[in-house]
Amino acid sequence: MSETQKAETQKAGTQKNEIAKAGLIWTEMSEEDLEDVARIEQESFSQPWSIDSFRDAIHSPDLYYLTAREGSRTVAYGGYVRSFEEACITNFAVESALRGRGIGSFLLGALMQRGREQGIERFTLEVRVSNEAAIRLYEKHGFRSVGIRKNFYSFPKEDAHIMWTEEHFL
Repeated sequence: MSETQKAETQKAGTQKNEIAKAGLIWTEMSEEDLEDVARIEQESFSQPWSIDSFRDAIHSPDLYYLTAREGSRTVAYGGYVRSFEEACITNFAVESALRGRGIGSFLLGALMQRGREQGIERFTLEVRVSNEAAIRLYEKHGFRSVGIRKNFYSFPKEDAHIMWTEEHFL
């Protein structure tokens, strides 16, 4: 995709991303988001990605990341790695003080919509078996558990649900 096409796609997407939640918009992750993203990642995960890992991700052609913003502040982010018509959601988090307000649902919907616009037919992810709030969010967006990855997580050691969108089963 050329830089002009990327700019036009982002402009069109930005126009579509207005929602009822006052002041909340989504946009493609950029360098200016990285400090907030790294802070949210650090507070959310026992083995967080570094700011350099996110910097590399936003410049990779196979990875795609969005952020949710309230004003100029990044409050959530999510992204996936694409493989042909499938995508694996690799990172997804909302600032801890703002969880439960629908921001995660808003951002996940936007991320999946953009993926479908880019030709993605199926999404997958892993989630801690104890993370009931995240599991409910993913189920709301059409994911379902298809198996368990034993000891997938460390610190603490825990199994993960392997989840796929319904399209996986068609």
